[in-house]
Amino acid sequence: MSFLELLTSSMPILAVFIFLVILKLPATKAMPLSFITSALLAFLVWKVPFVQIAAASIEGIVVALTILWIVFGAILLLNTLKMSGAMDSIRSGFLGVTADRRVQVIIIAWLFGAFIEGAAGFGTPAAIGAPLLVALGFPPLAAVVLTLISDSSPVSFGAVGTPVIVGVDQGLREGASVAPQVQQFLDGTPMPEFMQTIAVQAMQIDMFVGTFIPLILVALLTRFFGENRSWKEGLQIWKFALFAGLSFTVPALIVASLLGPEFPSIIGGLVGLSIVVPAAKKGFLLPEEAWDFKQTEKSETVKTEQVTTKNLSLKRAWVPYILVAILLVITRLNILPIKGWLTSVNVSLNEILGTGISTSFQPLYLPGTIFVTVVIATIFIHKMNASEVKEAFGESARTIVGSAIALGFAVPMVRIFINSGVNAADLLSMPMELAILVSELVGDKWPLVAPFIGSLGSFISGSATFSNMMFSLFQFSVADQIQASPNVILALQVLGANAGNMVCVLNVVAAASVVGLLGSEGKIIRFTLGPMFFYALTSGILGFVLIYFL
Repeated sequence: MSFLELLTSSMPILAVFIFLVILKLPATKAMPLSFITSALLAFLVWKVPFVQIAAASIEGIVVALTILWIVFGAILLLNTLKMSGAMDSIRSGFLGVTADRRVQVIIIAWLFGAFIEGAAGFGTPAAIGAPLLVALGFPPLAAVVLTLISDSSPVSFGAVGTPVIVGVDQGLREGASVAPQVQQFLDGTPMPEFMQTIAVQAMQIDMFVGTFIPLILVALLTRFFGENRSWKEGLQIWKFALFAGLSFTVPALIVASLLGPEFPSIIGGLVGLSIVVPAAKKGFLLPEEAWDFKQTEKSETVKTEQVTTKNLSLKRAWVPYILVAILLVITRLNILPIKGWLTSVNVSLNEILGTGISTSFQPLYLPGTIFVTVVIATIFIHKMNASEVKEAFGESARTIVGSAIALGFAVPMVRIFINSGVNAADLLSMPMELAILVSELVGDKWPLVAPFIGSLGSFISGSATFSNMMFSLFQFSVADQIQASPNVILALQVLGANAGNMVCVLNVVAAASVVGLLGSEGKIIRFTLGPMFFYALTSGILGFVLIYFL
């Protein structure tokens, strides 16, 4: 590639960092600028036909609408629970478990978030967890940052294992058939069995990486959002944090080994909650003094959230979240007919503008539809009046406007990037050209880089599943060239896709929208970049050791 071609292929990434992170523009301004810059360079330098750019943009708008539906549903559920008084009761219930904010973030963002990720994916844990933390009195910025970082390890098996059983599986195919080099390596081993091997390998590495995520959460919480700006206050509960980390990663590894990729996050999250919540109530491994935000900050946050004086019982307050969890699980299980019924309603655009670009979605299967369904049920369960319902819907509609602008430009930009393989410059797609360039530069040090390729995929596409689809065959080919274990390299791809989930613009915009932080996306990414690099780099080092020293 020439320098200009390298600049063009990097532009979707560079533009986001320049406009969002460095210039600190809000996403509503940064993403339109990024889209225009990337589209122009794709047309002028990469020589992507205008019709291809237009088709990719239309595809992006369709994808953006599906994301907006999920975000709207999450915001609507939050506002409904505020108006019904449920959030006040839930806040009191969590304070009954523990008043320690460090423990609350571990329980909600790490463990409850893992369960929701396993059931739904699509960035749903942040959309649910962030407002729940805000309702407890967390600053909105802290809530978004911590839920995004937490939604890392569980992503390997999000949406009932989709990143592995769909992402990696489809990524290793050429058309409908498994790629020849993969078939040769498998030597008759069925693909589902190989997918389970990758899942187990990923969890074995994640045992030494993901287990530390709760410790990172509490350290960041006290250092950047506490009154004393202290690392030490977070590290005080290092034993409990590691205990909570293992309470998820160990059951997840066992489930991956015995059952496969579908249920490690769901069961790991539930087992973790059943272990950690009773332990927290008893003060196990915890100091006697609970940690809290400074009083003024806490009281201001709580004041803004208490919009009603209704006194709902804790059980009734939790019914909507329980319904969300149940519906997410039963609609994602292949053994039940419900998934088939919901996915049978399919909206598709085929061969957009005569190109090879097609897109489709199942409106009834989207988590947003489940959120709205639960909202309707909540109106009756919590006996809300018409004015409360009207206010919840009105506030949600007003909140979603900024997200529509940001995502309406961010997703089309990503789709142009991904669909750039059709061009007159005799080049592969931009992500593939970047990946090949990096592989040529690093050679047998590839295990150190492999997770960052996975992170790149999630960052630009907003999906760990799509990252695995995009780069799994490439990762397998590099492993073959350097004579490294494909199992380990593919596991590093999966873990890297998890890391990219922390910083991908689509998740950041969606999570920020739910708690009213639209415009702070650059600040959020600056907080999540460090943990993302830790996760990817540590995974790479462990993979390098596994390949060359064990």
